[in-house]
Amino acid sequence: MPRLVAIDLGQKRTGVAATDPLQIIASPLETVETKGLWAWLQAYLAKEAVEAVIVGLPVNEKGEPGALHTQAQQLINRLRNAYPALRVEPEDERYTTRMATAAIRQAGLTKTARQNKALYDKVSASIILQSWMERNRR
Repeated sequence: MPRLVAIDLGQKRTGVAATDPLQIIASPLETVETKGLWAWLQAYLAKEAVEAVIVGLPVNEKGEPGALHTQAQQLINRLRNAYPALRVEPEDERYTTRMATAAIRQAGLTKTARQNKALYDKVSASIILQSWMERNRR
């Protein structure tokens, strides 16, 4: 079974998460420099079977477009055009950073490990993916 992939787009870094091949567990995968994201995605999609890419859509607490909303929508459109057979869907990413912070604190990581901002990006992506999976269970 192909994997599901989620993207938490950031200005400098982008978090990526993926499921296992059975689509049971969403796990943090990688943090990529945003400027190199497209090349990274192309390489990943060439080597892995992927059923869907879920892109975190930044919205504020009122549900209005957030700071990177336009860039996220552009990425969605670019993926849909380049990979027409691939399912590409937006997912509300409200509160994912807060949830990632809580999850990382609960994991009992050292202060030094908790200061790694790249960790928050990929954990946020896994939360986006898990949320999408819970809403779309077959």
